[in-house]
Amino acid sequence: MNINVGADPELFVCDARGKFISAIGMIGGTKEKPRKIRKDGCAVQEDNVACEFNIPPANEVDKFIESINFNLDYLTKVVAKKGLSLSITASAEFDLDQLKHPKAMEFGCEPDFNCWTMTYNPKPSSINRQLRSSGGHVHCEIDKPPFLFARYLDLFLGIPSITLDEDTRRRELYGKAGACRPKSYGVEYRTLSNFWLKSDELKAWVFNQVQRAHQFMIDLKFDGLDHEEKRFQHCINTSDKGLMKNIMAEYGI
Repeated sequence: MNINVGADPELFVCDARGKFISAIGMIGGTKEKPRKIRKDGCAVQEDNVACEFNIPPANEVDKFIESINFNLDYLTKVVAKKGLSLSITASAEFDLDQLKHPKAMEFGCEPDFNCWTMTYNPKPSSINRQLRSSGGHVHCEIDKPPFLFARYLDLFLGIPSITLDEDTRRRELYGKAGACRPKSYGVEYRTLSNFWLKSDELKAWVFNQVQRAHQFMIDLKFDGLDHEEKRFQHCINTSDKGLMKNIMAEYGI
């Protein structure tokens, strides 16, 4: 039986010339109090200069995709009223005139962890003060140890994403190997950017890879993949496509 999967992806907003525009004051909602747009749990919020949405957990791929598309359609209509559009971009540089609001300088108010070391990740910082990033965080409802399951998500999501997501600048701020947060329901996997919002095929891929990771963990009897710590972290953090191919071949992914 499938486990429940949710998500809270982030997106940027841009004008007709391709200039990135701050979403502050445009969408409504906050991390503490998202603005509900549907009774089942679909909600939107502002996060730094990006807009973000939440979906209810789903144990069927069609429901997972439908909730995501509902939110995308809603946000598309909201920003279109201002002559703007959504941009599914993992990292972007904002002009200084878009970063004047205090919220535009807030980063990572709640820390995340490295599932391999089981320690806090450093607070994000970048030499480029105008760089911002958008995540495609995946929420997994499991009764397994969250840090251990995140390692399997590195194998089934993080490593294969190297060829699906060409952006590498986001990792200056977020998205290194094993980035996660333990939750009361399981784990929030934070390594992926928002690239997988670009098509229904990629949305289905995320949902199905979570299910594969869960089954693979059960089949391996929770060995924790301890021996893969260095390889997996190096592969994801440096976008090493050669190593990615080797690992995927070894595990039959």
